[in-house]
Amino acid sequence: MNGFKKNGFAILNDFYSPQEVSEMVLAIENAMSNRPTFRRSNDLFAIRQVLKEIPQLIKLVLDEKLKKLITATFGENYFVSKSIYFDKPGNSNWFVAYHQDLTISVRDKVLTNGFGPYTKKQDQFAVQPPVAFLEKNFTVRIHLDHTDESNGALRVIPASHLAGIRRMEQVDNMSTEQFCCVNEGGIMLMHPLLFHASGKSTAAQSRRVLHIEFSNQELPAGLHWSERINYQ
Repeated sequence: MNGFKKNGFAILNDFYSPQEVSEMVLAIENAMSNRPTFRRSNDLFAIRQVLKEIPQLIKLVLDEKLKKLITATFGENYFVSKSIYFDKPGNSNWFVAYHQDLTISVRDKVLTNGFGPYTKKQDQFAVQPPVAFLEKNFTVRIHLDHTDESNGALRVIPASHLAGIRRMEQVDNMSTEQFCCVNEGGIMLMHPLLFHASGKSTAAQSRRVLHIEFSNQELPAGLHWSERINYQ
């Protein structure tokens, strides 16, 4: 996985079998709800804290293969710090401009040196931590559909995570932009400081993704992760 350290992302296709993907999809479909963490529009269906809302997903997602990969690539003592399910329907106009993932999810708003500013979405607090926190975190994106340029595959700027927190206009290697096409059952590992974006969908094919963030760091006194799952 040297490519991850250099480029800020890596793609592993055929990580989950078709049967495993089907079981994940079935668990999500059976849990569709009107709770505050479930957000639905014509262009997007999302579930925040999806592993808490649908706990049967935990054993399906955090299987021995993924645990071994995480340990071999990043080391011990990691835990889930955030999970979201995204369903981008076919022909969706929803898009996300280039950005870095600069916040973590916490239970309450607590004024803490080095942490801020805060935001709040659907009763969920998010705060920007010191950059040292972000540099050790990573994300696993599990693709439940084949994803390519036509249905909103991520675009990334390889190695853009190496210079810390920046504004988009400070990125000088835009010519290296790459589409991250991932097969159904494949996963994408991503550094939070990697600049990434997602375009509108031009095909009828949905793009369903489980976005799982991991950390190995304890928060200062008074702050608590809003969604911590110790799986090891």
